[in-house]
Amino acid sequence: MTTFSAGTLVSARGRDWVVLPESAPDMLVLRPLGGADDDIAAVFPAFEQVKSAEFAPPTPSDLGDAYAASLLRSALRIGFRSGAGPFRSLARIAVEPRAYQLVPLLMALRQRTVRMLISDDVGIGKTIEAGLIASELLAQGSATKLAVLCSPALAEQWQAELRTKFGIDAELVLASTVSKLERGLDLGQSLFDRHPHVIVSMDFIKSTRHRDDFVRHCPDLVIVDEAHSCVAADDNTSAQNQLRFELLQRIAADTERHLLLVTATPHSGKESAFRNLLGLVRPELATVDLGSEAGRRMLAQHFVHRKRADVRQYLTREDGLADDSLAEETAFPSDREFKDETYKLTPAYRALLNDAIAYASERVTAADSRGRREARIAWWSAIALLRSLVSSPRAAAQTLRTRSATATAVTAEEADRLGAPLTSDFSDTDALEGLDVAPGAEAGGVEVDAGRRLAELADQAAELEGPAEDKKLAALVKHLKDLLKEGYHPIVFCRYIPTAEYVAEHLEGALGKKTVVRAVTGTLSPQQRLQRIEELAEAAGDDPAARRVLIATDCLSEGVNLQHHFDAVIHYDLAWNPSRHDQREGRVDRYGQKRDVVRVITLWGSDNGIDGKVLDVLIKKHRQIRKDLGISVSVPDAASQGVTDAIVEWLLLRGQEQEQGSLFDAEEYRAIDKKAATLATEWQSAAEKEKTSRSRFAQHTIRPDEVAQEVAAIRDTLGRAAEIRDFVRQSLRALDGVLRDEPGPTGDFTADVSGTPAGLRDALAPVLGGDALESGRPVPFRATAAVARGEAALVRTDPAVVALAGYVLNAALDAQVSGPRPARRCGVIRTRAVSGRTTLLLVRYRFHLTLPSRTGTRQLVAEDARLLAFAGAPANATWLPTDDALRLLDAAADENTDPDFGERTMSRILGGLPEVTDHLETYGEELAAELLASHRRVRSAAGEIVRGLTVTAQRPADILGAYVYLPASMTAGGNA
Repeated sequence: MTTFSAGTLVSARGRDWVVLPESAPDMLVLRPLGGADDDIAAVFPAFEQVKSAEFAPPTPSDLGDAYAASLLRSALRIGFRSGAGPFRSLARIAVEPRAYQLVPLLMALRQRTVRMLISDDVGIGKTIEAGLIASELLAQGSATKLAVLCSPALAEQWQAELRTKFGIDAELVLASTVSKLERGLDLGQSLFDRHPHVIVSMDFIKSTRHRDDFVRHCPDLVIVDEAHSCVAADDNTSAQNQLRFELLQRIAADTERHLLLVTATPHSGKESAFRNLLGLVRPELATVDLGSEAGRRMLAQHFVHRKRADVRQYLTREDGLADDSLAEETAFPSDREFKDETYKLTPAYRALLNDAIAYASERVTAADSRGRREARIAWWSAIALLRSLVSSPRAAAQTLRTRSATATAVTAEEADRLGAPLTSDFSDTDALEGLDVAPGAEAGGVEVDAGRRLAELADQAAELEGPAEDKKLAALVKHLKDLLKEGYHPIVFCRYIPTAEYVAEHLEGALGKKTVVRAVTGTLSPQQRLQRIEELAEAAGDDPAARRVLIATDCLSEGVNLQHHFDAVIHYDLAWNPSRHDQREGRVDRYGQKRDVVRVITLWGSDNGIDGKVLDVLIKKHRQIRKDLGISVSVPDAASQGVTDAIVEWLLLRGQEQEQGSLFDAEEYRAIDKKAATLATEWQSAAEKEKTSRSRFAQHTIRPDEVAQEVAAIRDTLGRAAEIRDFVRQSLRALDGVLRDEPGPTGDFTADVSGTPAGLRDALAPVLGGDALESGRPVPFRATAAVARGEAALVRTDPAVVALAGYVLNAALDAQVSGPRPARRCGVIRTRAVSGRTTLLLVRYRFHLTLPSRTGTRQLVAEDARLLAFAGAPANATWLPTDDALRLLDAAADENTDPDFGERTMSRILGGLPEVTDHLETYGEELAAELLASHRRVRSAAGEIVRGLTVTAQRPADILGAYVYLPASMTAGGNA
């Protein structure tokens, strides 16, 4: 019985196959030549005929045009799913990572067990960086299962990102899905064994029953999103944070488990919390002296911490590279333009606020004499009342009619635990879910007179709705109209659900017929929120005159990316923590935002006694620090609370005795300034620490020249996104598709493929819908990877792009295919791009790889396509540099070529190609050596993963295409 080694070409079942390493003498595991892993088949030589095969040479009479070589090369490369380079997953993912996003991946691959703290600035792309590492570890076999721990509000976004960009299908494990998932389990089976990839709500999994099951069956790769919210900083840390931290400690205790911690705020001035984060990554980092060289070197292996300025211009001469050929500019918005716009209360609203302050003051004073519990309940009720009054009449009315959550508290400490999240905006609040409800001011157990006064105040508030008495709403309408006139699509952030609904209701129809207004609040599920946003974008449509306005609470201020639909932010309600403002603005100020400058408008009341000091002491100070450092530094919570508490205390003490104008001049009011000075000192100290840490912990583990090497190799193998777009457009046009560009700079277009060959329509029907193809409905091709049913993404892994590439490749290889064939294996082109006869070869190489990993050694067969060009005759070939060969793909035909002359020329060239076999094989060996060096380089720090690594070029190489370029001035009868 004939034996076939891995990588050899065989013929069976009427087609050519590549033998894979899993084969045995009595059973061959085969992959179709140029096919995907889904097409792998087992063949038994004892029962089926299997024989050695050679790739057929091109046919000289089957000549193509000047685009034939480029289209054939692109079709071939799109079909690659197992490149020979060190990154096994990049050929399979639907995103083209920025060069700087490869740095965490390179760092991870140098570790036997990956432990990383990814802390790049907001909007740089931490999700992509974590996804790249996860997909690579899964593709290499270093990990077999994945869990993402995140807040429930972000779970569906993580699921969509992993599916659309990385091809990872993960099951949602949430309080709302677990019952259904558990019903499908076998007896005694854990759902974490049943589903290899899961996205788990951190709040759900921290409960004892689910936590223990998760730890027992925890996947070998875990990503923790917003990891800063999962660590305990001190004894005052919330119980929820403590539970999360204990869970992560148990997960991290398994030293064989890969762990990726993701957060934009790892430090925030809290050294103990930062150390606890580092301790999860590596226990020694919790105590090591980070000021020492040894400590910094240890941290540098696991910590990525960059701001936008570090990566805006990357792989340039300034980074130490020889030239800017690989330079990459990432189009982050360059700045935020802030405007603080004021409004004044009407006399009626002023009267309501004074009455409410007087009532709250009386309640707090009376409660002080009844004990600490009653005093704390009254305190939080007073803050709730004041904040809702400043927010909107509707929020005030609902708060006045609602019982305070603190009324059920048994102790003063419980009252603080229940009241603080609903009325304050602390940076370490466990989650934003449920915090946008009207907080309630009725303390419970109040006498009849107090209840009557609350009802009267609520009625007063309800009568103030509308722009006539609510000048804050009137100011919003004015500033929105100005933004819309300038072409902006703003988001208006409100603190409470009633305020958001009230604003949306009054804006409907007030901003023009072509302005679409929608509200998104915590009353909607996370999935419904995203659907509402997409509905808003769809309702506005592609009309350049149409405008989108989104009214939202802070349920959208964290994690959700809105930069594609919106480009301005209005803070309708001032947050008492400026980090919340930064989170809101960060939803639109991030990579992918088309505006160079994001507009930010902050509305504040000049005479309500609260907004002015909050703006001066908190918001403006935060902006200044961000401007100075280029990053945000969280406000110290305790000192910040001291300021806001002092403001509330003064308002309650003064009641309605003084006019607001003298309020801030009073001697007693200087207590607020003292608290503000304390806050400023602590905040500046935190900023200095952050500045020092950014400098001390700057990413120097991976040098730019190392990244440049890998970027160049990846682009050589897989190409760029522009190549995919050009391939799809040129191929569809050549196949009689009708293309129409869509308005805007995205590069999107539609294609009517009803007139294309039946074979292509058959290939596209399963992924785009047969009815749509036959009816002539245009198929949208989008530049984004996230597309709806019936649309196609202009990425190499999109099923429609794969089907098109497969058809073009198969049509090129089979001259008997009827209808247009865009790519051909031969061509003779007359062009001014050459001064003498030049031949371009498209060569496919196969490599047999032995890849050791911590889970064992894997044998793989991978493919690569290369362009080689020579001048002169094959027997006396002068080989050209690679860049010169690539430039031939862009050479245009400047004169027609006589078909008979072209066929004779092509026959002579093909007949002489055996003369270049030695060069092709030598080049293959050089490629194998380069690949081996690349694998070793990427895994340089993990010595045990390098030992035993081999890359062998399989002979012979396949010549897929041969193209002859002749000077345009050469006559048809000239010497070929």
